[in-house]
Amino acid sequence: MSQPDNPNSSLKNVVVIGTGGTIAGSGAKGKTTNYKAGVYDVKSLTDSVDGLDKLANIMGVQVCNVGSDDLTYDNWITIANMINKLAKDDSIAGFVITHGTDTLDETAYFLNMVVKTDKPVVITGAMRPATAISADGPMNIYQSVALAASPDAVGKGVMAVFSDGIYGGRDVQKVNTSKTGAFGENDLGSLGYMRDEVPYFYNQSTKPHTTNTEFSVDGLTTLPKVGIAYFSVEADPGVLDYMAENYDGIVVAGAGSGCMSESWTKKLGELESKNIPVVRASRIANGNIAGDDYFDHYKNMIVGSNLAPYKARILLQLSLTKTKNIDEIKTIFEKY
Repeated sequence: MSQPDNPNSSLKNVVVIGTGGTIAGSGAKGKTTNYKAGVYDVKSLTDSVDGLDKLANIMGVQVCNVGSDDLTYDNWITIANMINKLAKDDSIAGFVITHGTDTLDETAYFLNMVVKTDKPVVITGAMRPATAISADGPMNIYQSVALAASPDAVGKGVMAVFSDGIYGGRDVQKVNTSKTGAFGENDLGSLGYMRDEVPYFYNQSTKPHTTNTEFSVDGLTTLPKVGIAYFSVEADPGVLDYMAENYDGIVVAGAGSGCMSESWTKKLGELESKNIPVVRASRIANGNIAGDDYFDHYKNMIVGSNLAPYKARILLQLSLTKTKNIDEIKTIFEKY
């Protein structure tokens, strides 16, 4: 782990964990497309941000340097274990993770469920590579470090900072493929705002996180296999047979309020006897899913609430590390 060049005893210590992504990307000078993600290391990124040394003493560690589509469960578990270990050091105030935007919201949710500290953990990235005109990475790093060092951020769980917004790890989603304001919480808005180095909080999640969950990465080397089946008109139910044979659980990205055809419903109901949990989520970005007797009379059907399909997948994976009892998994989904 790299140490600050000139530590200031009056400032807090923040660990910045690098994983790669667009924020560390390089391409043709000035351009925002056709670049390579994960080129610059974390020290290069933090050294490039003017005024960062006035916010905190920065320690850096590189976990990997890839586009976030290439992150693995091993990377997730490594980051979680690292934070849990370093958080025991009283001299460390908080953590920042630089990350690719494609799966940033997945990593944020996983860490929100397994990190065991009240210290701020902030994840950020960029929509423009470091070599672009008006790259957005430096300001996102600046504000993330400021938030990680802020006492106001203690106990808030894992957060994402992006384009002046503060978002909770449970509800943050990527909502745009190209704009710099690429993240939000859809119907739920945001936790608050960053203005320069000052956080302003207005909301908080009511769901348990970090130190208040039963989930842990202690002794964990991978996650159970859970697949996401995307429903559409005349979608072949045969894909569900494949998943039933190769996965420990299934999440359905259903139409509307987690709905699907009669043929899909019957096929998934057949998995009841195999004790394969099936979570009904939605391909729609806003709203929540309520219980529905038409689908949920099958005992293996689980209501996904307002979790995006890929986050419902993470919660099901973590649930399966604790139990295979469907009723107990249903209780977990109601809780989180």
